[in-house]
Amino acid sequence: MEVWTASAARQTGGGGAPSHDASRGTARASIEAEANRLVETYADTILRVSYTYLHSTQDAEDICQDVLLKALNRAERFESAEHERAWIIRVAINAAKDLLRRQSGRATVALDDIAELVAPARATEHELEESVLERVMALPLEYREAIYLHYYEGYSIKQIAAIVHASESAVATRLSRGRSKLRPALEGVRHELDL
Repeated sequence: MEVWTASAARQTGGGGAPSHDASRGTARASIEAEANRLVETYADTILRVSYTYLHSTQDAEDICQDVLLKALNRAERFESAEHERAWIIRVAINAAKDLLRRQSGRATVALDDIAELVAPARATEHELEESVLERVMALPLEYREAIYLHYYEGYSIKQIAAIVHASESAVATRLSRGRSKLRPALEGVRHELDL
């Protein structure tokens, strides 16, 4: 992430021609420290949230960089760490939805979809976790969003409602319906765990 922080420092005014001015050096160090904090704290969350919408690692990485730059350039201070985290997740969701809208007219096929790998006879625990996540990712967006934010990010129904701009009852319904859709697909995973 060293390259990213140098890029972020330049974009926010911390880069440019070398200067011996101590205040400029202090400002650059402050920007780099804030960039490092944002990357360490939120990069994984932004990538995971973006990936739930986009199903593309490269697009999720692009969204992550954009969101981190927006957070770094934000002039207003956050009320709390929770407010900052909610803002970053909301911006990531909006950016992912915007990208989906822009891409809706384009037909693409992921390389992963072209060649099918033969599954091993017995799945490892890691493979089972991936299988569950794949099934979650295959859900319709409203169910996937609610299940991901609740089970993977640890948000309560009330918090999810605020993040996705829906009522608490709508989020609870989405969670319930999403679980119902997952239940039949996860029966096979349960049998693998019993072996």
